Amino acid sequence: MKYSADRQHDKTSSRNSPDWNVLDDSLADNQRWSTWPELEKLMRGPTPYPAFVIEDAAAIDTDLGVLKTGKEADVFLVERATESRSVVLAAKRYRSADQRLFHRSSTYTEGRTVRRSRDARALKNGSGYGREVEASRWANAEWTYLRMAHENGIPVPYPVQICGTEIMMEFIEDPLNPGVAAPRLQSTHPSPEVLQSYWEQLVEAMSAFARMGFAHGDLSPYNVLAAGDRLVIIDLPQLVDLAGNLQGAELLARDCKNMCTWFTSRGLVVDDGDLLGELLAAAW
Repeated sequence: MKYSADRQHDKTSSRNSPDWNVLDDSLADNQRWSTWPELEKLMRGPTPYPAFVIEDAAAIDTDLGVLKTGKEADVFLVERATESRSVVLAAKRYRSADQRLFHRSSTYTEGRTVRRSRDARALKNGSGYGREVEASRWANAEWTYLRMAHENGIPVPYPVQICGTEIMMEFIEDPLNPGVAAPRLQSTHPSPEVLQSYWEQLVEAMSAFARMGFAHGDLSPYNVLAAGDRLVIIDLPQLVDLAGNLQGAELLARDCKNMCTWFTSRGLVVDDGDLLGELLAAAW
């Protein structure tokens, strides 16, 4: 089976992953024992677990290489395997605050609360501890939103687990090219029939977010995967609270414009104003 990742192990990028095992002589330097058995219930994905989830404490995780690099996080391919079965997962690893190339605007976090007063003070003061809190809050936010979206039937990768600043999730592959990641919507040129189906799926997904009171906030054809005849929405850490964020409607309007511009460019003429009105009605 083939995978679209750089298989050369990057120790610098991997050093921030949880408990990457380089000391056990029985494992290679790109392997560790599965972290699943150590995790609390809320650090695992929603039940019932899909059939591909391996719960065996004897499973070994093997880092296969980089799937995607980003300004805040990199996505790796990780094979989790026992003697009898294996699965390839996507592992999104957020960088520490001093390694990130981009810091998300507070525009996205308006209306969110920080539970611990110590953490809130540290974030405000920009202390060393505050930078650690900031480094983990986006991973925790994406984990929470992935779980919420999956439980509400929104097409997102199934969230397998979170451990530190690493989220392991379902690897979305191209059904026509097994072992290769599904392409981003931006790079596709679907037939009119598939394009219409994609539009209907997108509107339903955005409507489902709106009914829960959220907008993606950074939605574009680059944050949507085309897995054959279905769409999968990715990159959720900046999900925007439409009621608590004063710029929520503006960010939702931007999402609508980004997506409608792409669909119109592919031959399906759609209006971002009409879509925005539909979504705002669903939200309120």
